[in-house]
Amino acid sequence: MGWRRSLRYLLFRIGRLPGSGYAIAGGFAWGAAMSFTPFIGLHILLSAFGAWLSRCSIVAAIIGTVVGNPWTFPFIWIWLYKSGVAMGFGQKGVDAEAMDFSALFGTITEATLRGDWGYIGEHAMPVLTPMLASAIPTSVIVWVTFFLLLKPVIERYKIAAQARRQARAVELVDGLPQKHGEAA
Repeated sequence: MGWRRSLRYLLFRIGRLPGSGYAIAGGFAWGAAMSFTPFIGLHILLSAFGAWLSRCSIVAAIIGTVVGNPWTFPFIWIWLYKSGVAMGFGQKGVDAEAMDFSALFGTITEATLRGDWGYIGEHAMPVLTPMLASAIPTSVIVWVTFFLLLKPVIERYKIAAQARRQARAVELVDGLPQKHGEAA
């Protein structure tokens, strides 16, 4: 499938979810926003929790985490690190493009499972601190952007779908055979 077709299918599936435009757009926005955090492996849980707190669609939140994927994560991580350093957290002069974030997050996960807090404090925190500092404003901007873009689109889709259903119902009623003596 091409990118355009995949995007259209994704939007179609989102529009067909049960719930209001607010609930679906808010849920998707939670998923997209949590994709802009360095909490690899926790995006789905964090987005579902945020959606639950704000009474949004948890299913839409899970779908929204698709924004963070193997193609977008390197750009997200570089953005988070560089903007966190620009905010005053972390060391200037470190080349974010040359960093192997995947390996870093893998070793952080292993160190966490082993309980090696010394490694995390020495090697992980200098990278995670600017990323965490930048993730907060970035996630807020991403949430607002996705919500404002999707809510009117979803509401229009739901109104159009309801009109199609009503038109089909009228066609079915008009197509039924009438009893003698009844006017159509």
